[in-house]
Amino acid sequence: MASARYDAVADFYIQGWPDTYDDSVSVSLLSVLGPVEGLSVLDVACGHGRFSREIARRGAARVVGLDLSVRLLERARATEAEEPLGVHYVCDDLATSRQLDDESFDRVSCAFGLSDVDDLAPSLSNVARVLAPRGRFVFSILHPCFPGTADVAGAWPPDSRYYDEQRWQADSPESTLRQKVGANHRTLSTYLNGLTACGLRVDAVEEPAPSPEWSAARPTAARLPLYLVVGCTKV
Repeated sequence: MASARYDAVADFYIQGWPDTYDDSVSVSLLSVLGPVEGLSVLDVACGHGRFSREIARRGAARVVGLDLSVRLLERARATEAEEPLGVHYVCDDLATSRQLDDESFDRVSCAFGLSDVDDLAPSLSNVARVLAPRGRFVFSILHPCFPGTADVAGAWPPDSRYYDEQRWQADSPESTLRQKVGANHRTLSTYLNGLTACGLRVDAVEEPAPSPEWSAARPTAARLPLYLVVGCTKV
């Protein structure tokens, strides 16, 4: 289960992804999400609550974070107890969740979580189900068109094909998280068709570039798209 994968690396993940939001992907994701003041927001695959907290800081009236990892949610709840922002955390599987049956949200966000989701179609269906009419779903992922290089893990193995959808684990010594928990590779068309099938219309697409410092150290990898941010509206 995905929960076991992240429970095993919870301390590493928490230390590696602190509450900072000035990187290009975070800036893009929050921009595409748009103003949240007074809105209700569900943050799926929330982990230790990093984005849930920032959304709450930006004035959302109600924020719910959902994740499978017991250990990551323990940290999220501990942080909430120390610095209350009104975030409520739910431990559940997005693909099968019924805990949110009677809920409705103006926005749903997901920062780099869809590649950790093993069952994409029912997960997207649940996102659409809990979105209010004209609600927005915004997510970031590693760009599915990026194969990775010898020193940078992309969305799919460099010795494989883009068309081969699979779960895989990075083996590059330079890879950090994906060497520990792996990822699900899916083609861009799988993501887009999955959104359309759930009545989610794509209306924003951004491909944030990595920082100049990162690019200078990895010029081969920096030639290719690394990140993808997508925004869509429930129709």
